[in-house]
Amino acid sequence: MPHYHSLGSIPHKRHTQFRKPDGSLYSEQLFSTEGFSNDYSLLYHCHPPTEIIATDPAIDVLPVVAEEKMLQHRCFEGFNIGPEADFLQSRKPVLVNSDCHIVLAAPQQSMASYFYKNADADEMIFVHEGSGVLNTMYGSLHFAYGDYLVIPRGTIYQLHFDNPNNRLFIVESFSPIRYPKRYQSKYGQLLEHSPFCERDIRAPEQLQTIDKTGDFIIKTKKQGRLYGLHYGHHPFDVIGWDGCCYPFAFSIHDFEPITGRIHQPPPVHQTFEANNFVVCSFVPRLYDYHPEAIPAPYNHSNIDSDELLYYVDGDFMSRKNVTRGMITLHPAGIPHGPHPGAVQKSIGKKETGELAVMVDTFHPLQLTKEALGIENKGYTMSWAE
Repeated sequence: MPHYHSLGSIPHKRHTQFRKPDGSLYSEQLFSTEGFSNDYSLLYHCHPPTEIIATDPAIDVLPVVAEEKMLQHRCFEGFNIGPEADFLQSRKPVLVNSDCHIVLAAPQQSMASYFYKNADADEMIFVHEGSGVLNTMYGSLHFAYGDYLVIPRGTIYQLHFDNPNNRLFIVESFSPIRYPKRYQSKYGQLLEHSPFCERDIRAPEQLQTIDKTGDFIIKTKKQGRLYGLHYGHHPFDVIGWDGCCYPFAFSIHDFEPITGRIHQPPPVHQTFEANNFVVCSFVPRLYDYHPEAIPAPYNHSNIDSDELLYYVDGDFMSRKNVTRGMITLHPAGIPHGPHPGAVQKSIGKKETGELAVMVDTFHPLQLTKEALGIENKGYTMSWAE
């Protein structure tokens, strides 16, 4: 991300000799998700990060698309995805396209026996239930309810959970996840009108250099296949690093809502962006204060994007029968708006306690077999009451 961070010990100049106490060299690694042309970090390992000692047969983990094309409002009960012990096995893609995959997960156990690397996609993990620590070669990040964990693709990590009751909403992005451009100065600083700032961004801390020899398996996902790559040294053997490309945490509770006299359009909720989709945060906020304001959102056309809303907590004045973990999908091509009666009911209300994550994609989303298994089929006709 745009602001510079450093942990541990690094040499005075990059790409120069940096020696251990015994006189041997540390191994420098440039880490970037866009080659040599954009943000990067430099990491210094006790051992070369290239020492593969064995490989396992690849496993097919490509999402199974059950419905490629459709034009109707859909709804899915996210908490009907059953818990599974293993983190990777618990991840269930439900909506996918060529830009991103929407994944639900309810892992019960920490990643104790392996490490994971997504070689295809940046990951945005929203923590709906649970807490713990994200460990990477950059250091550790503590997380809890409401945190976004943004992990650049290629980052090796382990998730350690405090208890077995965890619910995660995950977006896999095949392009870098960034702050919205309109929130940044030309030099990358978050501007005064941004709904969050650098103080809200939690960078890795507590860098622990683990200099161990052994057999360490990094399960690596690449083009829909999961590879088991065994390394001869612990991947978290970094003595120090610096740069602008690293995992970070941001709490949805630190998002400061933008309000006005009349109803504000969804872009005021934007939190992140990537190629062909955006992520927005709906948080508790005061309603519009014009004397004749209608707090409920107005009907809108949905010609240019699919709108996905993941409901976290609170009372949603525009929807009936909302459950925690519910996903609604309003596809491009047909207008959508509040449920019948919601507009009149909203008039005079002063505030909302809703909490939700929205993903707007500019290419259509496809439904997987897991999505069809948790679908609320009555949603399509719920505007006809």
